[in-house]
Amino acid sequence: MGLITNILTLPLAPVRGTAWVIDQLLVTAEREYYDPAPVRQELAALERELLSGGIDEDEFDRREDELLDRLEWLEAHYRRLQSPT
Repeated sequence: MGLITNILTLPLAPVRGTAWVIDQLLVTAEREYYDPAPVRQELAALERELLSGGIDEDEFDRREDELLDRLEWLEAHYRRLQSPT
């Protein structure tokens, strides 16, 4: 039955291949979008900028709050992906 099914659905192979590529692109894009590492790097860079005198405390606090909110959102999203539904 497998051979007959493969022969009959052979004209759909390009569609299946295209769908697989699109699926892989989506998985990769989601992985990059929800990755918390860049946000952590931005937090470290922000702290270095504060210590070097490049920004004042108010600017640091404002930007740090934004980054921490983003990091919290990313980690919550990661927990939702890991928890069984």
